[in-house]
Amino acid sequence: MQAFTVLKGLVAPMDRANVDTDAIIPKQFLKSIARTGFGPNLFDEWRYLDKGEPGQDPASRKPNPDFVLNQPRYQGASVLLARENFGCGSSREHAPWALDQYGFRAVIAPSYADIFFNNCFKNGLLPIVLPESVVARLFDEVHGFVGYQLTVDLPRQVVVKPDGTEIPFDVQPFRKYCLVNGYDDIGLTLRHADKIRSYEAERLARMPWLAQRSL
Repeated sequence: MQAFTVLKGLVAPMDRANVDTDAIIPKQFLKSIARTGFGPNLFDEWRYLDKGEPGQDPASRKPNPDFVLNQPRYQGASVLLARENFGCGSSREHAPWALDQYGFRAVIAPSYADIFFNNCFKNGLLPIVLPESVVARLFDEVHGFVGYQLTVDLPRQVVVKPDGTEIPFDVQPFRKYCLVNGYDDIGLTLRHADKIRSYEAERLARMPWLAQRSL
């Protein structure tokens, strides 16, 4: 998993409340468990005018010119600004996969659905919770200034605005540790790879029949 320390990035505003996971990545794209290739279908039903299907060439699609991510001023955004209850609906890890593979590293919103919130941390995406009034002010600033950027400093737990104003945010220490070091659940286990190999070798020496395989 890619480590997250300090991110300075362009902000894209998703000015809708209760954005569910089927809007983030529609159900027809869940057939793949490869964990790659979901970025082109992020917000597919809003992003394109035609219905998308797995395996389609994005270049052959009809983009919706009114959708925020298709507007030139938000191209290359790595911070998504959202409204309350972002990521509600069904549980699917594909939602944070799609956001990450599109290019987003952080999401800022007043609240999230619990399962989506947890899945973000497990997949290298930082979901930041800020008060609704603060998020509303950020929406005003993003809409008002082309090229609006924020700096997300995870070690210091602050979001830094262009004028230098710092907005603190909370994050659980263990989740912060995993993100800063780039550890997913497998990575956490592999920290103990030497002990695991030692244990397996010792167990095999005591019970050599475990190495036998039936033909």
